[in-house]
Amino acid sequence: MTKRYWNITFEEMMEAGVHFGHETRKWNPRMAPFISAKRKGIHITNLTKTARFLSEACDLAFDAASKGKKFLIVGTKKKAADSVTRAAIRARCHYVNKKWLGGMLTNWYTTETRLRKFRDLRTEQKTGKLNSLRKRDAAMLKRHLSHLETYLGGIKYMTGLPDIVIIVDQEEEYTALQECITLGIPTICLIDTNCDPDLGDFPIPANDDAIDSIRFILNKLVFAICEGRSSYIRNY
Repeated sequence: MTKRYWNITFEEMMEAGVHFGHETRKWNPRMAPFISAKRKGIHITNLTKTARFLSEACDLAFDAASKGKKFLIVGTKKKAADSVTRAAIRARCHYVNKKWLGGMLTNWYTTETRLRKFRDLRTEQKTGKLNSLRKRDAAMLKRHLSHLETYLGGIKYMTGLPDIVIIVDQEEEYTALQECITLGIPTICLIDTNCDPDLGDFPIPANDDAIDSIRFILNKLVFAICEGRSSYIRNY
């Protein structure tokens, strides 16, 4: 994996609140190597290690994107949802920003069936076919389409399992992480002081509750993916 310079500064991280962890009573002892201090009952993340691990994750993202690999970004809590959507659209990644449906990856056949149904309904809506049905049937199918759009809209163009999954808040997305572990899909995980750093493949110690912190981390990863994709296009 080639090392590159990603311009990760302490000033930016401090301004985004990346260093703020959870209350000391809610910590995971395995996070001790990533914690530099305690302040007013809150653990402070070691930003030197954040910069190092984020840089390594960016290197991975760049290399994977430069080889045409596919990414999935997962972040379903309210504070992360909008940032996940923007990041995924900018980097042309698949994403899940609502509820993670159990088996979304491990039971890919079922997910694929749902996606086909979703695409068929979207086509029928665009062509006006739904409007030719009885009102009751059309209303039922439109509700179903709305439901599919909410939970599968970010992966509607996904035709197979992703090569790398970026997880915002490892604790919140534990089911998604377990599915990746089961399938051997590499993960880049944003981990706060209450997480287990040994679960994900590429942990990034950082505040997973503050919108600015989440956006900062995702922006760096997205930039690396976009740079990698540009390299892939030039070399194709």
